[in-house]
Amino acid sequence: MCPDFHGAASGCYDCCMRCLGGVPYCSLVATLLCFSGIALFCGCGHQALTETERLIETYFARNLQDYITLAYIIQYFQYVIYGLASFFFLYCIVLLAEGFYTTSAAKQTFGEFRSTMCGRCLSSSFIVVTYVLAVLWLLVFAFSALPVYFFYNMDTTCHTIDVLTETPASINQLCVDARQYGLLPWNAVPGKACGITLSTVCKTREYRMTYDLYIAAFAGAGITLLALVHCSLHLALNQVYLRKLKHRAREERRGYDLYGRLQRDRGGTLCSPYPANTPHIS
Repeated sequence: MCPDFHGAASGCYDCCMRCLGGVPYCSLVATLLCFSGIALFCGCGHQALTETERLIETYFARNLQDYITLAYIIQYFQYVIYGLASFFFLYCIVLLAEGFYTTSAAKQTFGEFRSTMCGRCLSSSFIVVTYVLAVLWLLVFAFSALPVYFFYNMDTTCHTIDVLTETPASINQLCVDARQYGLLPWNAVPGKACGITLSTVCKTREYRMTYDLYIAAFAGAGITLLALVHCSLHLALNQVYLRKLKHRAREERRGYDLYGRLQRDRGGTLCSPYPANTPHIS
């Protein structure tokens, strides 16, 4: 680099470091976690519901009327997934913008601390909304564990059938009944898969893919819950830090006012009451 531009390069470096120092890294990590979790949950959950309907239609129900209600419920949940994806995409962007506004690094970078009543109320509202969303998403996280539990039981039964291949009589007694999980009405035919038929179902590509998709959706729900908890805690800590900054600014302003009054009382000069050369006392 040319010596003539050394000062300009140094100023550019300082500017870049100030900009990097103003990035709310905690909010950025929470936003990336939320995006990845919602993408996993919505994408894998949507496809898993489609594959579940196909499995029920092929192996557990012969009449359309037996699973038509389940098909409507699956379609309804898929529309809910579309809404969740859109809502969290916008909400994460807003939370990231709030993190840029309230982060302590940005306050130190862009000068003196200033806060308005509207800004504090808005930040408090984000904390409450994010906390409520975290509580509601905890229910979603628990609900997403139900299909994983169902397929886990099915996979365990299939593994038992593969082990007991030498005793066909006991194999036929091992079944997975979709009716007892509420997926089909009790008058559905056949409503269950047993023995070799169940083992064949477990070896299909559709079953393995559906099982893996539900596991990925469950993991995505957990990541989203972690992101919401992390974001709510970060916003609360930012509020505490901003209150400390406000209190510190108020104390400094009070000290400057007191110093100014003392100067006016002494005619514009303020000197130390102690002599300049004080002998050292050992």
